[in-house]
Amino acid sequence: MILNADAKALEWVCATYLSQDTTAMTEIKNEIDQHTDNQNRFGLPSRLIAKTFVFRLIYGGSAYSYAMDNNFKDIGNEDYWQNIIDEFYRKYTGLKDWHDKIFADAKRDLKLTMPTGRTYLYPTEVNSMGKVKYPRTRILNYPVQGLGADLMAIARVSLRNRLKDTEGIKIINTVHDSIMLDFDTSVCYTNSIVETVKQCFEDIPSNYAKLFGKEFNLPMRVDIQLGTNWGNLEDVT
Repeated sequence: MILNADAKALEWVCATYLSQDTTAMTEIKNEIDQHTDNQNRFGLPSRLIAKTFVFRLIYGGSAYSYAMDNNFKDIGNEDYWQNIIDEFYRKYTGLKDWHDKIFADAKRDLKLTMPTGRTYLYPTEVNSMGKVKYPRTRILNYPVQGLGADLMAIARVSLRNRLKDTEGIKIINTVHDSIMLDFDTSVCYTNSIVETVKQCFEDIPSNYAKLFGKEFNLPMRVDIQLGTNWGNLEDVT
């Protein structure tokens, strides 16, 4: 049996934790679907467009980049997307403040140090006109992606430790925000495996605190799928 465990909204949780945006924190804690809320709030044509918009923006997307994208340009021009960005940041003021802060810090120090101790270096770039450029996309991207990688490493180690004495099961793959297991149902009790995996993800905040001495003040949740192969996985949580 194949089990796929996908950390729920990992990147958004990471961006929210790092920025401590109170609106986003409330949405996560109350399990509000922020993409549907943003679709309705900003008048976007679908939840998928709203979700894509958010993730591009938290990694430094601009109104121009939306207006030039084939998936977005038919929705509105650059002015339209700038208005949506402004509305988004009015909703998530803490995220806007954090973006401004880390960009200013990285320009000043050419590095950022995260709560886990991970440090990112940002050497300046010079364009063909001799103008100094700062890699805004990487400055905003690395902290979120890096924290996500750290949280998934915590989940993997926890899961490995819990399963190390269990026969008939092994971790077969990890991809970004997911962990995949293969287990023998004649040896392993499916419900028990599902519950173990779920607990490993829910324990990420407490394990984070133990490792780094800092509170992770958001819940971690997981979507779990089961199937006999990759092609027929079905949701179980």
